[in-house]
Formats: sequence, C-alpha cells, structure tokens
Amino acid sequence: MLYGTMKVAIGGPLKVAFRPWVEGLENIPAEGPAILASNHLSFSDSFFLPAVLDRKVTFIAKAEYFTTPGVKGKMTAAFFKGAGQLPVDRSGARGAGEAAIKAGIEVLERGELFGIYPEGTRSPDGRLYRGKPGGLARVALATGAPVIPVAMIDTEKIQPPGKVMPKLMRPGIRIGEPLDFTRYQGMEHDRFVLRAVTDEVMYEIMKLSGQEYVDIYATAAKRQLADAAKAEREAEKAAKAALVQAEKERSGS
Repeated sequence: MLYGTMKVAIGGPLKVAFRPWVEGLENIPAEGPAILASNHLSFSDSFFLPAVLDRKVTFIAKAEYFTTPGVKGKMTAAFFKGAGQLPVDRSGARGAGEAAIKAGIEVLERGELFGIYPEGTRSPDGRLYRGKPGGLARVALATGAPVIPVAMIDTEKIQPPGKVMPKLMRPGIRIGEPLDFTRYQGMEHDRFVLRAVTDEVMYEIMKLSGQEYVDIYATAAKRQLADAAKAEREAEKAAKAALVQAEKERSGS
C-alpha cells in the first residue's frame, strides 16, 4: 500500500514534470522474477525507473538513508521505505555484499523485480564503468532470473551529485531484451563465470546507453579524482606559501 501511495504521489508528478521517454517496456515481464541491471548516473535513477513501470521494483540503498537522526532523517527513511528501497549496511565491504545478495535473492524468490546498479556507485563523469561481479552475477545465477539491461539517459544532467534542486529536462530510459544465464547455474562461485556474466550485461548496457566505457571500477575512478583534487589543492597551498615567503624576503631586504 505504501509503495502504491508513493508511486502515485511521487511517480505521477515526476512523469508530468519531466516527461521521461521510454523504449522497450515490452521487455519487462508482466509477472515473475527479473533483475533490472542499470547504469547509474544520478540519485534520481531509482525513482525515474519505477515511475514508468507498472510493476514494483525493489532497489537496495545504503543504510545511512534509513538511520539518519532527526526529523529530516525520519522523513528520508520513510521516503525510501515507501519507494521500495531496502537498507544495506556498507560499513563492512564483504558483509555488505553478502547482505545485498541475500536481499536480492529474497526479492526474486517472491516473484518480484529486483533493481541493481552493477557499477556499484554513481558514475563520476557520465561514462560507463566496469561492473562489479559479486552482486549481479551471483544473484542471477543463484535464482535463474533473467537479467534485463537498462540504460538511464541524461539523468545526470537533471540532478548532478551534490545538487539538491533538479533541472527540468526530459530524461530517457531504454530497456533491453532479457538475458538468460541459466546455462551457468551452479557456477556462482566461479570468478571467471561471474566476470563473464557481468561483462556481457555491461556490454548490453553500453549499447543501450551509448556511453563511453571505462574498464576500471567507478570507485577507483572516484579515488583518482579525489587524489587529483587533493594534489591540486596542496599545490595551490604550496604556491601561496611560496609567494608569502618571497614577499617577506623582499620586505626584509
């Protein structure tokens, strides 16, 4: 009931305000389990995709969205619960991964749609990054559910990371044909199979989205960007210090 209420209260206005275009809706099964594997450009991806689907889709979200104290925190938690998000504690990498896998399997065993972002985090620059094999592939092979590649288009332009107020423009969603990996069932602990399954899905997402593909993890790219920004700040700080020192030396002379 809460999901339905939130879908009407949020999904309806989203569709009216942003008018997202959709291709491939016929690839979403009318019933039964399926995994929606999407690229991840914006915080809003988890709301635009459910808004255009008739069926409920459940994503996993970081536990902090559900545990922040205060009125704002409670409102955020209620919002994410109503939107069908499942909290996963990311404080321990391995534990978080197992919790996400378990949550995905439970959703699919109920015959529902499970949404997942194989990149593991939002793209820092709009490009498509290497998929992480631990979640998507293991859930797919453990359940036998089809994997449906999804491409979100231009959502990063609507709400870039760090921006609160969205820009009114029309995003797009392309939904590809289901991928069947039942030939690999029972091999969910073979890392080469997990890598092959993930890469196949990412290739389909790349074709749908038209994004440039980068063969590193998005988390690594974000670290590189953060390190580069830190180095730039330190260089600027050192340059300013050198100018101050030079000015002191001139004044002293």
